[in-house]
Amino acid sequence: MKLLITGATGLVGKELVKRALNQGMEIHFLTTQQSKLNSIVGAKGFYWNPSLQEIDSNCFDGVTTIVHLAGATISKRWTASYKKTILSSRIDSTQLLFTGIKNLSQGHGITQLVSASAIGVYPSDFDQTVEENMPLSPSSFMEQVVTEWEQQSDNFSTIGMKVTKLRIGLVLAAEGGVVATLKIPTMFGLGAAFGNGKQGQSWIHISDLVSLFLFAIEKQWEGVFNAVSPSPVSQSRFISALAKSLNRPHIFPPLPKFLIQLLVGEMSSLVLDSHWVSSKKLDANGFSFEFPNINDALENIFHKKK
Repeated sequence: MKLLITGATGLVGKELVKRALNQGMEIHFLTTQQSKLNSIVGAKGFYWNPSLQEIDSNCFDGVTTIVHLAGATISKRWTASYKKTILSSRIDSTQLLFTGIKNLSQGHGITQLVSASAIGVYPSDFDQTVEENMPLSPSSFMEQVVTEWEQQSDNFSTIGMKVTKLRIGLVLAAEGGVVATLKIPTMFGLGAAFGNGKQGQSWIHISDLVSLFLFAIEKQWEGVFNAVSPSPVSQSRFISALAKSLNRPHIFPPLPKFLIQLLVGEMSSLVLDSHWVSSKKLDANGFSFEFPNINDALENIFHKKK
């Protein structure tokens, strides 16, 4: 099996490449920097430039599945111009993959697109647990971004490919993501929730997320799946578990909502919105979690039991 991976040097991409290579898969990856074409040992790099709609079509040779992870980080201040970057980085890259495949003169043998998506597609809700079939009426910036991103992915079904969209929650990893952001203040006993601390945090350990991508490829899944653990927690519970895993006290009260909004503006939705997201569809389709519990997940990240 040969995979073409975008975002291969990102948080999730690096772990996916490593695991796929260990399983004997061949890997092609796309990069916007010519100097990084040989940056991943055991994988073959190809140049692309989504903003200019340029791609080396040789990247598709022999590929059976595309894993699309590329997209600008949302953890950078949301100025008007950067909001355009967040959206365009996802739309332009997906469109380029689509047109690149569609324009292949000899056709293609690619059977599946597995695309990252996000639970930010769902509206913030402090009470309801949402499933994949929830009707969507995007209103917030993130809801609009993810909705448009998924719509672009759906186009691949018109060229004979299965489309799999994984709506990813908070990714727990040692080297980046939400854990790395919150680790330092928590280490100094300054860990605190945001707003009232009751907002749902639907998370997934990076090892389980990589396993999920590979499982979706192996089983040739099609459709939308929530990539979250079966045990979401409140934000206060999350901060408490993080402090416990670091052997630090959790004594600070939640930071007031108005203060967070004053400091970071619209971007405050990333920490103030609430998402209680169901993983029942994963279980129904045979996927098993290695780290279904927040305490075990954080223990593994910080103390490397495995």
